[in-house]
Amino acid sequence: MSFFSLLGALEIGLVFSLVALGVLISFRLLRFPDLTVDGSFPLGAAVAATMISAGFNPFAATGCAIMAGALAGWVTGWLNIKLRIMDLLASILVMIALYSINLRVMGRPNVPLITEPTVYTMLQPKWLSDYMARPLILLVVVIACKLLLDWFLSTELGLALRATGANPRMARAQGVNTGRLVLGGMALSNALVALAGALFAQAQGGADISMGLGTIVIGLAAVIVGESLLPARRIALATLAVILGAIVYRFFVTLALNIDFIGLQAQDLNLVTAVLVTIALVIPRLRRRRRPGQGA
Repeated sequence: MSFFSLLGALEIGLVFSLVALGVLISFRLLRFPDLTVDGSFPLGAAVAATMISAGFNPFAATGCAIMAGALAGWVTGWLNIKLRIMDLLASILVMIALYSINLRVMGRPNVPLITEPTVYTMLQPKWLSDYMARPLILLVVVIACKLLLDWFLSTELGLALRATGANPRMARAQGVNTGRLVLGGMALSNALVALAGALFAQAQGGADISMGLGTIVIGLAAVIVGESLLPARRIALATLAVILGAIVYRFFVTLALNIDFIGLQAQDLNLVTAVLVTIALVIPRLRRRRRPGQGA
């Protein structure tokens, strides 16, 4: 595997580590099975690409993409909390609706950004090449998001959000408004996913209506792989684990697709994902079996 392939894997892994952080909030902290991710990822890309191609500042476009993703997550939570629609079904409804909304936003199936300025071109030092600058910029963004998320989840509001997912009945008994926290948590989760979509579109040179397919699977794979590599109860280690999981997952995918004797091609990406997730699910069980006295 070439050096450029490694940098590309690192770049995409860092982008999807933001997706993994969003999935961590919804699936792990709130216990909310959220498929909105498959719609909010291309939503962030569509909003950012459309605004940049229309002449807006890339940073302003990225900020609007984050707000659009937060709104999508809030709507999913609202359908569940206010209209009493089952959480999984609510997320499916929003995901389906976002497909049409994304087409409306872009006005066509894809929006190119090849010749447009992006956050990468505006932040890239002149002495650093493009393929080196993008992973470094993404690394700074991911670290900043991780630290901010760690800080928020350690505040009183963040602890209440974690309590809402762990034991909602007890949280309500302590005076916590669990409905509002679910709305806020879902908004935060999908805001991170939309940020990933906006950065991905600017890195890949455009937004496409089909770029969100399988995003939730990649996010879950990153979370599961990360938890297998670094089992942790502390929130700071948990967020670090999912970031590492996203990067390791992408490295393994790139490695599998670049090994000639295996014969895998780009269309085998979903197969590789399924195999990696299966291995990540099996490893913790094997570890438990090997513990002394486990069968006593």
